[in-house]
Amino acid sequence: MVEARRQPRSRPETLVRRREILDAAVDIFGAKGFAGGTLQDIADQVGMTHAGILHHFGSKDQLLLEVLAHRDETDVAELEGQHIPDGEQLFRHLVRTAFVNARRAGIVQAYAVLSAESVTDDHPGREFFQRRYRTLRSEVTHAFQVMCAERGVAEPETVADAAAGILAVMDGLQVQWLLDPAAVDLGRSSQFAIEAIVSAVIDPRPSPIGE
Repeated sequence: MVEARRQPRSRPETLVRRREILDAAVDIFGAKGFAGGTLQDIADQVGMTHAGILHHFGSKDQLLLEVLAHRDETDVAELEGQHIPDGEQLFRHLVRTAFVNARRAGIVQAYAVLSAESVTDDHPGREFFQRRYRTLRSEVTHAFQVMCAERGVAEPETVADAAAGILAVMDGLQVQWLLDPAAVDLGRSSQFAIEAIVSAVIDPRPSPIGE
């Protein structure tokens, strides 16, 4: 009987090297964008060759996707089941994330640059961001539905708009903060906006600005 060949495990030093490359890619893509940042730029930052980067990630496109996935995995690493919670706890998690992001400008900048670039044709990150926003809108919408059910509130027709609005506010505030961090408190402004939108869904009142 022939034993099935075991898949080789990544050695600790290989995992460390991959993490160094990912961190360097965050810096380069954040500063120059995907199109402007080269594998040679990344290789120079970690003291490797262009070929060495390709050995670990295969292609520039694949490196980009791993950078984006790494960012999302980091956001949920400390959560039970490595997944964002539901209902009211989801909104608390979003607020906490905004305060955490205020301490990691590099990865926030890379995300802002790459998400903006992804709207262009044939960008390798386009499908990733489309799928990410679809998933997040769905999860935030469901969190609203859970809160409405728990409080006996009729689910408004605008719940999907509220979900999209929360994501837009968080991403937009990140851009303002990156441009002028002394003028925008990312955590506090995000908390205010998220709480305002949640309140508008759970406890709707006539608009103070009219039609």
